[in-house]
Amino acid sequence: MNSTFAAIDFETANNRRNSACSVSIVTVRDNEIEDQVTYLIRPPTRYFEFTDIHGIRWEDVEDMPSFGELWPLISSKLRGVKFIAAHNAPFDRSVLYGCCEHYGLIAPSIPFVCTVQLARKVWNIYPTKLPDVCRFLRISLNHHDVASDALACAQIVIRARLREDATAGFQPS
Repeated sequence: MNSTFAAIDFETANNRRNSACSVSIVTVRDNEIEDQVTYLIRPPTRYFEFTDIHGIRWEDVEDMPSFGELWPLISSKLRGVKFIAAHNAPFDRSVLYGCCEHYGLIAPSIPFVCTVQLARKVWNIYPTKLPDVCRFLRISLNHHDVASDALACAQIVIRARLREDATAGFQPS
């Protein structure tokens, strides 16, 4: 059985779903972290609305590759995974799909697992913002740093799988 998954986190420059300015992908095989990559991304426009959240400015990414240029590297990290995990998965899925659409790329048809929903189901955690879940599970977090957020997401899934394996069996939806 393929138990490989990827945890992903995006930060965006603004409200447009094609404005990814950074991404981190953690690859997990058999509940062990195998690899992590993090990229700064040059979004299609210079307009940055969320610098106060993640600290990334146009000047930090203006000489970086675009999502389209990074796609071969990003897609290679998603190849062969059973699912993609993200905290608030609808957001990260919409950024992935929005960027793919903007650059004329075919988005991967890999199911997503939302760690917000997972934390509610497995541990009954409320509120379920990433810092809340990490505090409950004692996972180190530097929130809105994509590398830290993606790693925390991977650790949430690993812990849920281990707990569920000990009881009823982990079933991604």
